[in-house]
Amino acid sequence: MTGGSALFGGSLGIWLAILLIGAATYGFRLSFIHLFGRIEGVPARIKRPLRYVPPAVLAALVLPDLVTVRPSVAATLADERLIAGAVAGVIAWRTEDVAATIAGGMVTLWLFRFVVFA
Repeated sequence: MTGGSALFGGSLGIWLAILLIGAATYGFRLSFIHLFGRIEGVPARIKRPLRYVPPAVLAALVLPDLVTVRPSVAATLADERLIAGAVAGVIAWRTEDVAATIAGGMVTLWLFRFVVFA
């Protein structure tokens, strides 16, 4: 089979999938803009769960890089990324300052990567 003769096969199928997924994503986002443009305020039933979206997204982005599967528990706990992430978490909790959190986490990571474990 050549070209896009099979369903989602070949380059034509890939482009079709990209366009369909893009249109679906655009429509989904546009629906929320349209919905919230028509109502006065966000209902409390919807506002309460929306508070948890940013922490959930942050956890989904950050945790896979921090927690690795190592041969032993000690090696996992001694991983410089996990230590730097824990330090950044403490800084974020105590200061609520994004710049201080990023700086503290990066300095800790660099210290462990280039000084302690070098």
